[in-house]
Formats: sequence, structure tokens, C-alpha cells
Amino acid sequence: MEIGEGREIGREAQQGRGSRRVAAINIGPDHHTTHVDSKENKLDNQDDPLKEPGWKRFIAHVGPGFLVSLAYLDPGNLQTDLQAGASDKYELLWVILIGLVFALIIQSLAANLGVTTGRHLAELCKSEYPKYVKFCLWLLAEVAVIAADIPEVIGTAFALNILFHIPVWSGVLITGLSTLLLLGLQRYGVRKLELVISMLVFAMAACYFGEMSYVKPPAAEVVKGLFIPKLNGNSATADAIALLGALVMPHNLFLHSALVLSRKTPPSVKGIKDACRYFLLESGFALFVALLINIAVVSVSGAVCSSNTLSAENSDRCGDLTLNSASFLLKNVLGRSSSTVYAIALLASGQSSTITGTYAGQFIMQGFLDLKMKKWLRNLMTRCIAITPSLIVSLIGGSSGAGRLIIIASMILSFELPFALIPLLKFSSSRTKMGPHKNSIYIIVISWILGLGIIGINIYFLSTSFVGWLIHSTLPKAANVMIGMIVFPLMAIYIIAIVYLTFRKDTVVTFIANGSDPAQVEMGKGVHQCRNDQDGNEVVPYREDLADIPLPE
Repeated sequence: MEIGEGREIGREAQQGRGSRRVAAINIGPDHHTTHVDSKENKLDNQDDPLKEPGWKRFIAHVGPGFLVSLAYLDPGNLQTDLQAGASDKYELLWVILIGLVFALIIQSLAANLGVTTGRHLAELCKSEYPKYVKFCLWLLAEVAVIAADIPEVIGTAFALNILFHIPVWSGVLITGLSTLLLLGLQRYGVRKLELVISMLVFAMAACYFGEMSYVKPPAAEVVKGLFIPKLNGNSATADAIALLGALVMPHNLFLHSALVLSRKTPPSVKGIKDACRYFLLESGFALFVALLINIAVVSVSGAVCSSNTLSAENSDRCGDLTLNSASFLLKNVLGRSSSTVYAIALLASGQSSTITGTYAGQFIMQGFLDLKMKKWLRNLMTRCIAITPSLIVSLIGGSSGAGRLIIIASMILSFELPFALIPLLKFSSSRTKMGPHKNSIYIIVISWILGLGIIGINIYFLSTSFVGWLIHSTLPKAANVMIGMIVFPLMAIYIIAIVYLTFRKDTVVTFIANGSDPAQVEMGKGVHQCRNDQDGNEVVPYREDLADIPLPE
């Protein structure tokens, strides 16, 4: 490949691992830099995108954040919100606020990782870890996708049951088919699908804000709950842990790092920094909308369950509020129209979340296994894997069994989180992965404190829940001893695996390929040796963008 008088010094080392970016730097006297167009094999001015107005470049980056924000609005989160409001009124709103601020930090790290490296988290895990470790990480990621999809599928089935009195198991099947139909929009480009999902998000927001107009929660108490931390009693502590554990989902980290690859990022340091800033702003706005909706759900539940006119029957329902029982509660207290509004919001939440769950499953499968298959076949396989547990449980246990499955799925997600979060924190702080764009020392400290904090909370919640269940179990003593002998060693292995991922030193260089040129080798070791172009912008190695491909192939 010829580039005038210059010569190519950067190329992705492992082209079989999804690399489509090439770095070309002229090291002649004038240090003039050009951009190689891999499709037309001609020179292109790399700074052209940077000459567009800032608002136009920001609009071009809008989309991934809204898809990601749906994980914070899925039926599993709605159920924990409803229960927190019913049990503690508005006192735990501060947990949601802190959780979504933490989510913004973590999601921005995932977006930065994809923008800077040109690879998503699953691809980086595949290239970094030994064979057996990456196989285990892939299995855990697939289980996380299935667990995340369970509340979404069941929530949609509950919504269809409320609206049309369709049996839950039939609703599960309909959910799978409708998701495949909506995913068919990706053949027209990922932006079309993002638009549809964004409309569902705003429809959900309108529904819950409409419900708030019925119950009119006291504004002073809502604001106090947001900014004054308070935990009254053991139930409040358990509800707070459940709220926090439900907010950050492992599959979302794989998803966000991949979705940003569908945007064209200029191959300069300035272009990458601008893209990271735009994705941060877009994610911040999307998560702010998610925060408002979560506040509305907790406020509606708190206002209804603390009403003086609440009947004894509905008071009992408030004690164990689920997605299905909450709809009947709202119908009895607020009228039939409110029940319909609730069901429409639940339908929008479940359907849009299943789409993003399928996306995440595709990226995980492609990144870890590098499978080459047609999109419709990959969609079908992902949907079948995801809906199978929900279908089996809904057929056997009905609505009550499906409701319990949501709780189990939330616990599985809490268990899975470290195996996506720790690699993300390490990769985004690594110079060999991010080059000059690695996290600053302040972000490293803050993200690790928050990350280890939420991992510790989840481990505490899981261990205390299991021990409590074991103590109060009605099973024979021999059965309890047998279960303990199996589970406690597994818990020890779990903690050892977390320690291994945390302290293992990264060995694979993915920021730039090693080459024969001394400057390239220096950069491959993580040393910042980028040259400037004629306008003074630093140029770094980059991978050709996937702007014309809805999903990595």
C-alpha cells in the first residue's frame, strides 16, 4: 500500500481479531498525515470531520447512550423500584441517584474503551486472557445476558397479560417473535433502530409521569429522599442493596463498548477526545431521563402504598409487590385507566430492553468466539437461548413462578458483575490498551473505589441471603449440610477468581501493533510517541470504523 512519499508505521497486529483500522503517518520532513480509505484505497483528509460544527458532530454520536440506558429501566429495575417505594416510601431515592452517577462513570469508561481501541470489551477479553479463562468469561457473559433477559421477557409477558389477558407463557413466545421483528430494522441501519428504541424510552417516561399526576407525591419528601441518605431498619438496607445491585448490569458494559463502534471517529487524538466527550454528554442525558423515570416509579409506589384510603387487601399486596401484582394494585386504587397506562409502560420497558439484550448477546458471541453467521440466524439463536428459561418456568410455575424467577435473575446478575467490570476497569486504565487516552489517576482511583464497593456490596448481599436462607430452611439437616458443602467451596472459588482478575498483569498490547520501526515499537510498549500533523493535532493508530455496519461481523 503506497501513501505518497510517506510510509505506513502502524497496523493492527491481530487482523483476525476484528481489526479494521490502519494508521498511516508520513515521517517525511513536513510530517504531513493522511488517512487511508480501506474501501476505495485513496487518500482522504482526516481533519474534514473535525471542521463540522460541534452540534452536528454531537448529533452524530447520539444513540448508543439511549440503548444502554434501557438496562436501567428494564422490568427488573422497575420491580425493585416498586418494592422500595412500597416499603420505604421516598427514603431510598438517594440510592438510585448515587447508583446512576456511578453507572454514568462506568458506562463512559466502556464507551471510551471502544472509541480508543476500536474493539469492544469482549474482543479485548479474548485477546488478553488465556484460553480457559476467556472461555469461562464467555460462559459467564452468556449467563448474564440470559439472566438480564429474564425480567425483560417476563415483564413484557405480564404487560400483555394485563392488556389482553394472554397467558404468561404465550406472552413469552410473542415477546421473542416481536423482538425479532423489531431487530429486523437493523437492516436499514442502526440509527433507525436507535430511533425506535428512543421513542419507547420517551413513551415509558410519559406513562410514569402520567401516573405521577394521579397520585401527586409530596415534592418536599421526594427531594429530601434524593439528597438526604437514610436507612431505617433491616428491610431498608436490603432494599437499598437490591436497588444498587439492579442498576449496573454486566452485559451493558459489553454492549456500550460495541455500540460506539458504529460511529465515525476521526483518527486523531483530538477526534478521539471529542468522541469520548460527546458520548459522555449523550450518556449523561440518557441516564438523567432514566433517573427521572426511576424516581417516578418509586414515588408512585410510595404514594399509593402510604395512602390512608388503602384497603387491607391492597396493603398486603404492598408488602410483596411484584410486576404483576403492582398492576392490579394500581388498577384497584387509581382506576382502570391507570392500570392500562402501567401496562403500556411495562410493555415499552420490556420490549425495548429485550432488543438491547439481544444486541449484547450478539456482540458477546462475536467477540469471544468470532463466529461468522448471518444476522437473522444469530438473532434467532440469541433469542431462543434467552427466552427458554422464562418459557419453562412460566409453563410450570405460572405467574408466581415467573415472578420468583425475576428475583433469581437479579441475584445472578449481581454474581456476574465482577467478571465484566474488573476487565473494563483494568483495560481502561492500561496504557498498553488505551495509549495516551488511558484514565487519569483521579478516574482510576474513583472508578476502582466505586467498582470494588459495589462488588463488595453484591458479595455481602449474596452471602448473607444464602446464609439466611440456609438457617431458616425447612429442609432436613443432612440436606442443609450437603448444600453448604457444595456452595461454600464455590464461594471461595468465586472470590479467588475475582482476586485473579484484579491482580493479574495485562500482557497483550492492543493499542498499536508491534512493528519493525523503532518508534512503532516504542508506542507498542505504551510510550506516547505520537507525531503531529500539519495543523498541530496528534495522530494515533486507529482501527477503521464500523459506521456502515450495524453490528461487527
